[in-house]
Order: sequence, then C-alpha cells, then structure tokens
Amino acid sequence: MAKACKDKSRIEFFPNCYQEVTLMETTNAPEIARGETTLIGTSIVIKGDLSCGEDLYIDGQVEGTIDPKGNRLTIGPHGRVKASVNASAVVVQGKLEGSIQASDRVDLKKSAVVTGDIATQRISIDDGAYFKGRVNIQRESPKKEVVRAAAP
Repeated sequence: MAKACKDKSRIEFFPNCYQEVTLMETTNAPEIARGETTLIGTSIVIKGDLSCGEDLYIDGQVEGTIDPKGNRLTIGPHGRVKASVNASAVVVQGKLEGSIQASDRVDLKKSAVVTGDIATQRISIDDGAYFKGRVNIQRESPKKEVVRAAAP
C-alpha cells in the first residue's frame, strides 16, 4: 500500500524506492466543442457501427460507420478512421478513409489526411491538408411555399 510522504510530489511504495509525480498543464490540447460531447480517446479501438445523440470527438481508431445523428463529428489529430460518416458538421485533424455526408459543413484542418468522397453544403480545406476524392457541393433545399386556393 502506498504511503504519503511529507513531500507531496512523491509516493512511497517501498522503503527506499520513490516515484516522482509531476503535474503538467496541457497547453496544446485540441479544442473540443462545449456541451455534450462523447470522447473516444487515443487508446480506444472500435470496429462496427457507431451512433450517438450528441457531438462526437474521436482521437482513437474507428472502423465501420459513424452516425452522430445530425450532430458534429471531430476527428482529432491522433484519430484514425476508416468509415462512412453521416453528420451535420465534420472537422478532420487526423486521418479519415471513407465517404463523408455532412448536412452543413466539412472542415479539413492542416494536419488532415482524407481519402474519399465528400457531400456537403460548405467545405473549407486548410493549406497543408491532404485530400483525395470528389466533392459534391449540395445546395440547401428551397423551402416550398404552400399556396392555398381561395374559397369560391
């Protein structure tokens, strides 16, 4: 059992053996959208269909299909994805192999490597990003006005 020492940065496991514990502040952490976000960390590997009802941040490995049900998908700098994606907005900082269907927008950041087709209303590709595939810019569906006939 570990005993606390006078020096709070050390933990005593054995009488003459100490382990240094250093707390560091992370300053280069990628920005994650505030609110409800599901996080898939760097050590997580998922194979299969993935769906959720909130924003999704992937920094691990996913293979299959990804559907955050009309929410935002962010693939972090360590993310490795081989999947068909269907989301409202997609931000790629890592690697994605597969098709992207985004109802609003797709952002490929400078560290992005994307191979596959993209269908969206808006797209931005940062200088330095790699993209191989086709882009289909979809126009927003015009709202149909309901015209009612006047009463005779």
